[in-house]
Amino acid sequence: MYTDGRIRIGMKEDGENIYINPSMSCRHGLIAGATGTGKTITLKVLAESFSEMGVPVFLADVKGDLAGMCMPGADSEDMQRRIEKFGLAGAGFDYHGYPTVFWDIYGRKGTPLRTTISEMGPDLMSAVLGLNDLQTALMSIIYKIADDQGLLLIDTKDLKAILNYVSDNHKVFEEEYGKIAPVSVAAIVREVVALEMKGAEQFFGEPAIDIRDFFSTGPEGRGVINILDSSSLINDPTLYSMFMLYLLSELFETLPEVGDQAKPKLVFFFDEAHLLFSGASKDLLVKIEQVVKLIRSKGVGVYFATQNPTDIPDGVMNQLGNKIEHALRAYTPAEQKKVKAAAEGLRANPDFNTYETLMALGTGEAVVSLLGEDGVPGLAQKVSILPPQSQMGEISDVTRDSEIKSSVIYTKYAESYDPDSAYEFLKRKGVEDEEAKAAAARAAAEEKEALKAQQAAEKEAQRAQVQAEKEAQRAREKAEREAQKAEEKAEREAEREKERESRRVKTAAKSVGNSVAGTVGREVGKSVGSTFGKFGKTLGGNVGASIGRGIIGTLFKL
Repeated sequence: MYTDGRIRIGMKEDGENIYINPSMSCRHGLIAGATGTGKTITLKVLAESFSEMGVPVFLADVKGDLAGMCMPGADSEDMQRRIEKFGLAGAGFDYHGYPTVFWDIYGRKGTPLRTTISEMGPDLMSAVLGLNDLQTALMSIIYKIADDQGLLLIDTKDLKAILNYVSDNHKVFEEEYGKIAPVSVAAIVREVVALEMKGAEQFFGEPAIDIRDFFSTGPEGRGVINILDSSSLINDPTLYSMFMLYLLSELFETLPEVGDQAKPKLVFFFDEAHLLFSGASKDLLVKIEQVVKLIRSKGVGVYFATQNPTDIPDGVMNQLGNKIEHALRAYTPAEQKKVKAAAEGLRANPDFNTYETLMALGTGEAVVSLLGEDGVPGLAQKVSILPPQSQMGEISDVTRDSEIKSSVIYTKYAESYDPDSAYEFLKRKGVEDEEAKAAAARAAAEEKEALKAQQAAEKEAQRAQVQAEKEAQRAREKAEREAQKAEEKAEREAEREKERESRRVKTAAKSVGNSVAGTVGREVGKSVGSTFGKFGKTLGGNVGASIGRGIIGTLFKL
């Protein structure tokens, strides 16, 4: 509980109260212990104290038993004994609930909590996907291409769309962005699909979480306790670590540098933290360590709750200044070795054996080592943890639903929407490209048909020209033949006319000759007759004429 400007977490056996200095609470912390030893109660007490201090809290509820923080605790004989033991009656202890907002990536037990692929960034996305160095560099190129092309990366289908687009057009992009191996792109796509199968599709979308919504206060100035239902999320450590690391990274990038503060701006609690690190890739562990180391300068405290301190990697453990360790169980040499390592991680107290004490702690008891005002870890102290003021355990579905829907946060994030992003743009582009290809194909076909028609027309024209030339040639030849025939006919006609004329001349000449010959004959006949009168008479006219014609004809060949 928060009292006297400090966080009171428990009491030593001698009655001395143990406090966490608010100015040192940004130095992070550890809550460890076997199942049933009181880790959840300690987490609740710390979260309630930060809320009373006016500091918002974000915590992951793995088992559902942190949801009761929205309701006041119930009185009982056990609680009365504890109140009396710690002297809480006069210290302002009372039962009350805290302003609470429920979140759930899947949207079933809280307001949907989403982010976008763009907000995740290439480095964190690569770490979550477990990409190698070459693939990580390629992922950065993919993000750069998306930015240069003005493409929004909202969800996993956007990421797959841009990956496939770049792969299909890698030769075009290589001129500006360098070598892009389609094989490497395909490997990234497979990792994205594997992440989808784990339920990541639910996490990516709009409206994306505005990290500033975690920094709100409720009635009486208490910080809002943001509870992420992780009962389903915890089934896949990859999603769990991805989400938690994203939130821390987003906080680190969003918040200004403030250095040490009188109190934190926000405190994160990672319940079942071993799941955050179990099976995480080396790159992911490095990223977690880096964020935890740097985020305290932004005024954010991070507390890991787990079963054994050895669940936390050394690089992260070194950043945890405030340690609260409940009973640790060790039944095998390996487990005993872990407990010894945990004991050695606490500043030794000469008043007791830390290892033996950790093994013998009862429920609600812990060995704590907290940072002093000078930042130096204090001696290990055995303490009993205070009881929470809110309800312990789960709440009914009716109560949860009422709490969820009564929050203004719910109205902001309840309904998801799918904006016009890379997937839609590239899908349209693909359709347009196909339509353009089809139009080009049609134009080419039409051009081909037009060329074919032109060639056919030219061929027909050529054929017609040849035919016309042949017809003209035949006409010329015919005309020539006709002219020759006419000429020959004319010649024959002239020849015949000549012959006729000759015959006419001959006939005329003959006629004249005959006439002359006849006349001559008659005249000769008369002369002959007179001469040859001894015949007793002259030659007749016709006989004389005939003789005359014969003589003339012989002479003139008529």
